[in-house]
Amino acid sequence: MAFTTREGARLYWRTDGNAENPALLFLNSLGTDHAMWDAVTPPLTRDFHVLRMDTRGHGASDAPQGDYSIPMLAADALAVLDAAGVKRAHICGLSMGGMTALEIAAEHPGRVDRIIGANTSAAMSSEAMRERAALVRDKGMPAIADAVLGRFLTEGFRARKPPVLGTTRSTLLATDPQGYAGCCMAIAGMELEDLALKDKLSRINAPLLVINGAHDISTPAAEHGDLIAAAIPGARTVTLDAGHLSAVEAPEAFAGAVLAFLRAPEGNADVTAAREAIFEAGLAVRRQVLGDAWVDKALASRNALTGEFQNLITRIAWGEIWTRPGLDHRTRRLIVLAVTASLSRWDEFRLHLRAGIEQGSLTLEDVKEALMQIGVYAGVPAANTGMHHAQDILKALGKLD
Repeated sequence: MAFTTREGARLYWRTDGNAENPALLFLNSLGTDHAMWDAVTPPLTRDFHVLRMDTRGHGASDAPQGDYSIPMLAADALAVLDAAGVKRAHICGLSMGGMTALEIAAEHPGRVDRIIGANTSAAMSSEAMRERAALVRDKGMPAIADAVLGRFLTEGFRARKPPVLGTTRSTLLATDPQGYAGCCMAIAGMELEDLALKDKLSRINAPLLVINGAHDISTPAAEHGDLIAAAIPGARTVTLDAGHLSAVEAPEAFAGAVLAFLRAPEGNADVTAAREAIFEAGLAVRRQVLGDAWVDKALASRNALTGEFQNLITRIAWGEIWTRPGLDHRTRRLIVLAVTASLSRWDEFRLHLRAGIEQGSLTLEDVKEALMQIGVYAGVPAANTGMHHAQDILKALGKLD
């Protein structure tokens, strides 16, 4: 843990992992701090020297009075890299942090290797951000807390993970109103002619990964992330089954996507490294969809006969198909239920049904409607057997009397 000072403001930062490894800097969103990356960091420290900082106005960093700008926040991030003795780094930022990462890539290309912009934008509503800044300066953070949390995390996740919701709320409420407002004005300022981030995207040559949240209502992909990706040749996109704070809501899938992107070779380099990167990304999504306990059991049972097959389905089914952006995980799970019921693959049907109910991504109504549809298109016997399996699972989980 350390502080560095730039233009009179103390900036908090910390590191994890071996300093000899390539550096990876994380930049937090508006209303959070470096701890938003807590669940993402552990899988990355084996391969990377991970740096996390509290953006100016947030966490343990100072919150000077006045309006900030995205170039100011970018200069802060570079000051932290300087203090850590890092000349070049991969940079991953979420929302406001993603804007800062893109600014660095455009204006300071020599400091950047690869960029990850998550749930971010190159142009937000200036009027909305100015109104929010005025509100928190006048009435404090409680005035916006409920509305912001409703946009940060999906309703289902908030219901399933009260401790995470509580921590996120506490961090938001503890944010200095002046610092929060200053950062709101930084985002609003992106529309000014000399600060327009959207006009700088064409300068970015660094490899870019855009991470979107399927349920993000703050920066929906079609209006924000997809436009960034379209403006930068070769940019890759991944859509996670999450809201705006995708790194908080789906940390394993987020870390898997980052690992796959940062490990992926350029051009026609090492194919083995690419396969390993896809495996890691697939494993993270497999854990998110099916749960750690089942995946650990499946991996532990690998032997001379089944091992290569387990690796194959992790790469192909989970690393290639389930990570595609076209459908969210809930929709894919419903498709799996329909197909497995139609083909009488009941072990797989029960596995996905139980995991979906346990994780809150499926409801009793979802299951009922899916089975009704199956009855029409695959036949009454398939739906009838599916009803029996579903009833057993729902009763066992306390979802059906």
